[in-house]
Amino acid sequence: MTKARVTVIDIAKAAGVSKSTVSLVLQGSSLVNEATRAKVNAVMRDLGYVYNRGAANLRQAGAKSRIIGVVVNDLTNSFFAELAVGVDMVVQSAGFVQFLSNTGESIDRQREVVASMREHGISGLIVSPARATDAADFKPLVAAGIPVVVVVRNLPGAKVSSIVSDNRAGMVSAVKHLAGLGHKRIAFLGGFPDTAVFDDRLAGYRNGLEAAGLDYHEELVISSAPSRAGGVEAIGKANALGRRPTAAVCFNDAVAFGVCDGLRARRLEPGADFAVVGFDDVIEAQAAVPALTTVSVDPQGIGRRGAQMLLKQINAGKAEAETVTTAVRLVVRESCGAGKTAPARAGKSVKSKQDAEQCP
Repeated sequence: MTKARVTVIDIAKAAGVSKSTVSLVLQGSSLVNEATRAKVNAVMRDLGYVYNRGAANLRQAGAKSRIIGVVVNDLTNSFFAELAVGVDMVVQSAGFVQFLSNTGESIDRQREVVASMREHGISGLIVSPARATDAADFKPLVAAGIPVVVVVRNLPGAKVSSIVSDNRAGMVSAVKHLAGLGHKRIAFLGGFPDTAVFDDRLAGYRNGLEAAGLDYHEELVISSAPSRAGGVEAIGKANALGRRPTAAVCFNDAVAFGVCDGLRARRLEPGADFAVVGFDDVIEAQAAVPALTTVSVDPQGIGRRGAQMLLKQINAGKAEAETVTTAVRLVVRESCGAGKTAPARAGKSVKSKQDAEQCP
């Protein structure tokens, strides 16, 4: 399934120079004049040559690359830190080391770090793709026979392995739980609407409303950055609605924490005055005050499973794509107001103290 790699000899022939000249260009030597350097670099680009810097460094010692690349879209989200821990638990015990990089949702940055990892001779790649990633972005890796496992965000059309959580089922259970507590206007807060995860979780939200016999209202779907700051922004917009929601399912836990911050800024208490449900169940969810009700996807478990899938392909010498969808479960804690009476909670909605004083 692999195609022949472009060699230094191929480049030398195409550029009309010696093999040693190509080697000097790769080493960045000042002995090569600029015209020749530019010509060799142009030929390398045309032939799709990737300098395996890691292999070059290891050849003298006769060693073999034992590097796993891990690229995530937002390392400021503790979910991805936990995922990376799960990956490390597996690859370290197998004698590999992980190179971790954060793209910050930049597709250009993602391409740069993946190219750099290839230079260092990674044996495989685990990636949570940045927004706007196209399936074609991973074609060079597939063509080179380098195993790739996409995690968290699915990438339709890419011939690579993937592991994602059951986003729809998770949102259905969250919405049905809130409806069972007596809420009629349940908002969906946070997330970028141009990602497959957002689409899946929004579909689950709509399915949950339908299952609970509730109407879907477009104004209750408020997108924002999937971050704590995004959650503050989203609850602010929800508060500005003419008919405010009394509860919210959030795109992820980071958004849910931000929603709780935004509620407190309005002198409202999450769980008592407004029900909040997150998605992920990061470590902080249980320790938060109030403890966060959330859909548990086990980020460390996803990291471990993704690493196991990747190592299986590396050891087999085959990058055969497989797709895994992991089960989720709703973890009920205090932020949803379970155990409190629904009428008292629903009566306050997302109002500030000043709002309440102005009501007749």
